[in-house]
Amino acid sequence: MLKRLQPLRPYLARYKVQFVLGFAALVITQAVGVTVPLVIKAAIDSIAHGTTPRRLLDFAGLLLLIAVAKAFFQFWMRWILIGISRDIEYDLRNDLFRHLMRLSPKYYTETRTGDLMSKLTNDLNAVRNLVGPGIMYSANTVVIGALTVALMIHLDWRLTLLTLAPLPLASIAVKVFGQQIHDRFEKIQAMYSVLTEKVRENLAGVRVVRAFVQEEPEEALFDRMNQEFVDNNKGLIWISSFLWPALGLLFAVSVLLIMIVGGHHVITGVITVGTFVAFNFYLYSLFFPIIALGFVTNLVQRGLASLARLWLIFDARPDIDDRDVPDHPVQDIRGEIEFRNLRFSYNGTEILKNVSLQIPTGKTVAIVGATGSGKTTLVNLVPRLYDAPPGSVLIDGVPIREIPLAVLRRHIGFVPQETFLFSNTVRENIKFGAPEAPDSAAERAADISNILPDILGFPKGFETMVGERGLTLSGGQKQRTAISRAVIRDPRILILDDALSSVDTYTEEKILRQLTQVMSGRTTLLISHRVSTIRNADEIVVLHDGEIAERGTHDELLALNGHYTELYNKQLIEEELEKEN
Repeated sequence: MLKRLQPLRPYLARYKVQFVLGFAALVITQAVGVTVPLVIKAAIDSIAHGTTPRRLLDFAGLLLLIAVAKAFFQFWMRWILIGISRDIEYDLRNDLFRHLMRLSPKYYTETRTGDLMSKLTNDLNAVRNLVGPGIMYSANTVVIGALTVALMIHLDWRLTLLTLAPLPLASIAVKVFGQQIHDRFEKIQAMYSVLTEKVRENLAGVRVVRAFVQEEPEEALFDRMNQEFVDNNKGLIWISSFLWPALGLLFAVSVLLIMIVGGHHVITGVITVGTFVAFNFYLYSLFFPIIALGFVTNLVQRGLASLARLWLIFDARPDIDDRDVPDHPVQDIRGEIEFRNLRFSYNGTEILKNVSLQIPTGKTVAIVGATGSGKTTLVNLVPRLYDAPPGSVLIDGVPIREIPLAVLRRHIGFVPQETFLFSNTVRENIKFGAPEAPDSAAERAADISNILPDILGFPKGFETMVGERGLTLSGGQKQRTAISRAVIRDPRILILDDALSSVDTYTEEKILRQLTQVMSGRTTLLISHRVSTIRNADEIVVLHDGEIAERGTHDELLALNGHYTELYNKQLIEEELEKEN
């Protein structure tokens, strides 16, 4: 067990002083508590030999004093040890979140969100119970057991041996059932992750579910998954429920033996009535550690299973980091971008093939091509959302891996293809990447993206909540808010990945006029399926099947009568059809 607790050592070490105080309070609590049967023994033997009312009052006062002292130290024991578990839970949750924020996008494409949410809630809670009640009750069981057995031996070693006779069976029961609890709980937690992911997926796609009238099939599938989860939980309950009565039965055997043999010792004068009563008190005191074995085993095995699941997150290492950054790294970026003989594969599929392209500082380069040609993949390599082969992507002539991630991304304004907004106010979404920016800068950024008139029309203006993932905004409003979020950072490199696809042509023209001022002096990568969006770019690059098929200005590409011309003519036909309709 200690080996399986190894990952928690750094967290436990932070609170070693508190642990010492907590365990000291625990030992004092139990040391004071075990004196109660001795006082009762003395009182009963005193009555048997004749005593005074004053003497009985002294015994009563001593019992009261012991009760008060035990309550005092028991309070501090629980306050300190349970409090430590909350502190460690706090540290673990922060470290897990910090680690998740540093993992690469690849990790999230391979890991289900429901699984992560389950680990961050249920599993973290189980680890807290392991660190708090689990450790406290384990230590409590050991201390009570040791003190009680020592005093029982002092009273009558023969009766003590009879009492301890069933304990080997208890140890076997705990080992066998404990392993089953561990295995079943691990399986249940994995099922809970699947169940959580199913709920998350259906809530996120509730509109699709309704549009295709799939409510009943989805409900039926969830019902089957939920029933399987409940059945497995009932199996765990059966194991746990069997363990406790089994331990109680072993205790009953001990009571039966003591009643017969101990009673005989009293009759024959081997021990006094007071000793017999005290011994039975200690026997019942020993009952708690025996029964607690079941409770503690349950807590510990659940906690260890969850600890192993949590450490799967910590064991995941980011494949994009600063390991190649030199001792004196780049601290500023001008914005020149170069792709040098770039080849990039994802999951064994080659996406980009021998791409060579140099983009001078301050120039606007548009990237066009059919779906799946590699446009988004190419621009995702610039902020290192995915890592290109060493030396194939450079900024200002420096290999991108040698630039600290914080420096690189601080100088990039990125509007991804899939717009994501946080469940917060419009203002906070715009200022997300520049929280220190003044409100006037947020208004200026909103004006550039042409979202300002919409915001001023909202009931609460910039303080309007946008809802989960920006649900209360239209597609065009979300895109324009995302553009504002990128612009407010005043980046040296601006990446717009199909950032105007959800706005109408008139709004697009207004935004582009405003963005022309912003793009002046900045390096801009512009992806769009609309020729109208990119026709004024300094250079247009046409990707086809992961390779650069054509490059030049709008007029130069039309003169080639190639892929770009085909794309251009296709859009002209689509626009004519829209006008006719």
